Formats: sequence, C-alpha cells, structure tokens
Amino acid sequence: MDGGAWLGVDGHRMDWIYRDLDRVRRVREECAEGRFEIGIQPGHPLGVYSPSYVGELALGRVLADPTGELREVQEEARVYPDALRKALVENARWEAPFILACARKGAVRGDAFYVAGCLFRAVGLLVQALHAREGGWVLNEKGAVREAGELPSAPTDFAARAQALLSALGTDPAALAAALDAADALTAEVCGALGR
Repeated sequence: MDGGAWLGVDGHRMDWIYRDLDRVRRVREECAEGRFEIGIQPGHPLGVYSPSYVGELALGRVLADPTGELREVQEEARVYPDALRKALVENARWEAPFILACARKGAVRGDAFYVAGCLFRAVGLLVQALHAREGGWVLNEKGAVREAGELPSAPTDFAARAQALLSALGTDPAALAAALDAADALTAEVCGALGR
C-alpha cells in the first residue's frame, strides 16, 4: 500500500488508494509472464496477491488523469494475462491439496487453529484459481468466496460448501477430519474442473 484513506461519500464507503504507477506497470509485466507474489498486510488474512495492483487499476474509476497516462495503462490492465491465468490455476492445483494434507496432522491433535488456517488458505487458493480461469481480478478476500461461487466454472454450491468448511470446526479430531474430507472433495472437484 502506497497510501490512501477510507472515505464516506454521500453515505457510501469508498477506498481512496494511492499506487505507484511504475510499480503497477512492473507488476503488470510480471503478471504477463505468469509471475505473482503474495505479501503480508494487516486486514488481509490471505495476503495481498500482487495481481491485485493491476486489478485495482483495471476495475477502478479514474477521477483525474490530465496527461492520459493512467487511462492508457488502465486499458492495458483490463486484458487479463493468459500466463497469470495458468500460473494461478496451476498453483491452486498443487498447493490446495498439499495444504489440506498438512492439515491432517493438526486434525489428529485437535488443533482447530492450524486446521482452520489451512482450510482458509485452501479455499483462498481455489477462489483465486476460479477467478483466474474466468479472467477475473480478485482484489481482496471480502466477498471473494461468494463471487467465486457465481462464476461459470465454479462447482455447484461452491460458496455454501466453502463457507460450511469454516463455519463450526470445533476441536474434536473426528470433526476436524470430517471437515478436511469435505475440503478434499471440494478441492478435487475444483481442481478437476480447472484441469479441463
């Protein structure tokens, strides 16, 4: 984050975000090459995926652009890179099953904290991949599961199933294992669809 503020305009909340345009260009080039990074930032438990910088520009509303430079870069940003699509899909296809396999160790110990973190990460990976498959930018986690569930490539009831995974885990090893079984099934379904 380069700067910004939360504003209230006519009763509506609005994010006012400052970005370094040279950095946005650099990230766009990385996305075009299928490269992305995930950074830690307060308020973003999944992390901030670097493509969100490009997505903000692609989806944002330009209020002032005296030189026309911003609108030019925005037009370029509106084209979702095929290499990024492939990279995010492939990342989810290996990492989501891997993190769920790791979670099994915590489930045996009744470690709901670790299992919940792994489930959250796995669902986040699936959300990123489903959006990428459709050429859609994910700006942050807020509402992303619901939005992913509305995509044509999402499995039936994706959002409800993903939310159910995290809704009431408890600490019982059998309940945690059952949640992971459901997560494995959802992940297999999404990854199978992504592979087509």
